[in-house]
Amino acid sequence: MLAPNPAFAASPAPVAPGGRADRAAADAARNAHAIALLAAARRADPAGRRRLHQRVVVEYLDLAHSIARRYRVRQQDAADLRQVACIGLAKAVERFDPDLGDDLVSFAVPTIAGEIKQYLRDTSWFVRPPRRLQELAIEVPAVREVLEQELGRAPRVAELAEVLHRPLALVAEAVQCHSARQAISLHTPIPGGSEDLTLADSLPYRESEYARTDLALTLERATRTLTSEERRIVRLRFEEQLTQSEIALECGVSQMQVSRLLASILQRLRAALNTDVARA
Repeated sequence: MLAPNPAFAASPAPVAPGGRADRAAADAARNAHAIALLAAARRADPAGRRRLHQRVVVEYLDLAHSIARRYRVRQQDAADLRQVACIGLAKAVERFDPDLGDDLVSFAVPTIAGEIKQYLRDTSWFVRPPRRLQELAIEVPAVREVLEQELGRAPRVAELAEVLHRPLALVAEAVQCHSARQAISLHTPIPGGSEDLTLADSLPYRESEYARTDLALTLERATRTLTSEERRIVRLRFEEQLTQSEIALECGVSQMQVSRLLASILQRLRAALNTDVARA
């Protein structure tokens, strides 16, 4: 996480009672005050310029935090994105020239958004997709938030693509890219499964060919002690995965007989395997 800056400790929101006209008037007054401070900063010494710039930054922290919320993907990103947005705001305040423009917000918004996009592009991917997908994936959350407010529901991929003016397949791929922004521990329990089963348990276990060959030869020697009918029962139970009742029907005996036969067979196989191991 980025180190906090004391200059960004407070975030006073502008007081704007009433309706849209009052808010517009308050925004205009705040902008005029910021422009006056920035004009004064150009005439001040370095220390005074820094203090005046910080006053403007603190005045517009709510803007930076609002933009940061648009790009948040995970809850744990929130604090980092707010600080990155504040860095972007500080850069915008430092670069803004009152002689070339009189609207600080219009200048600051793309600067803050650009700083956040660069941060996300450079630091937030565990698996890096192509650059064009990274940039598009960063834009998706902000567009999704706007559409959710307008539609009253989660937008479809086709609706996201229409607003972003990008091909549907490309937007769908960018949406899928979000899974590459965070790693999942192999010790995470499998959803809907037993609490004892984790994602690691679902990974295939690949034995070496030498180990498989050695095991096959050992079992082949052990099964030589069985009769043909006993080997058939072993094959039905452990290769074809039949139940004891199904084996009984197949062999024309009772389920109780199958159970006793399996117990006897396994006991003899264990003894044969233990003898083979002892000889090795």
